[in-house]
Amino acid sequence: MVKINPIKKTTVTEQVMEQIASWITSNELKPGEKLPNERLLAEEFGVNRGRVRESLRALALIGLITIKPGEGSYVSEHESPIPAETIVWMYYKEIDNFEDIFAARKLIESEVLLEASQHLTDNDIDNLEEILQNLYNLSVIEKNNYAFQELIDKFDLHIGLCSNNKIYSKLMQTIIHLRHDSMLKILNVPGAWENSIEWRTRFVHAIKDRNMEMVKKAIDFNFMRAKLFYGKVD
Repeated sequence: MVKINPIKKTTVTEQVMEQIASWITSNELKPGEKLPNERLLAEEFGVNRGRVRESLRALALIGLITIKPGEGSYVSEHESPIPAETIVWMYYKEIDNFEDIFAARKLIESEVLLEASQHLTDNDIDNLEEILQNLYNLSVIEKNNYAFQELIDKFDLHIGLCSNNKIYSKLMQTIIHLRHDSMLKILNVPGAWENSIEWRTRFVHAIKDRNMEMVKKAIDFNFMRAKLFYGKVD
């Protein structure tokens, strides 16, 4: 049985979530392992079952656990992607604020890109180059914003996974869902497709050369240009 610390009566749901999440991230609870039932958790934490239930639902939403009706809650067997609906629901008031989305993108994506650049293997680089080639091919064959955005998301999700940081990976997933609508509009701006391909190509080349200075320049180039495109969206 994992160690359970008594919960203070402030921000109860968050504290329960944090403690259960810590069991999972520290590997005290293994993938596939069943969590103690709601009644036992409530007794040990010193809170009511409703608070425990809220915490478990929130953890299920972000993919850390799986709730099986009639059976209980289990640690997810793998890194479950965050559902787009969850992100939209959480940030529905901000989803159309392009200025805030750009600021969040610059802060989070830059850090994830820098961290991932230190861990990308030759195989990872090959995968990224394959996506880049598909982006280029699509730009020549047809102008399909949805297909193009799907490839961009695939590239950036791979970067998130390569950061070797589960929180960074989930932050990248969150940003990708948040930027979805604004990105589709930006891709209608002349030059946006070319910019998306160009900066990612610069980034990959810098990684291949193991040149961190050029990696940073590629990231800065991206957001300098992206700000201009955001300004042209109707």
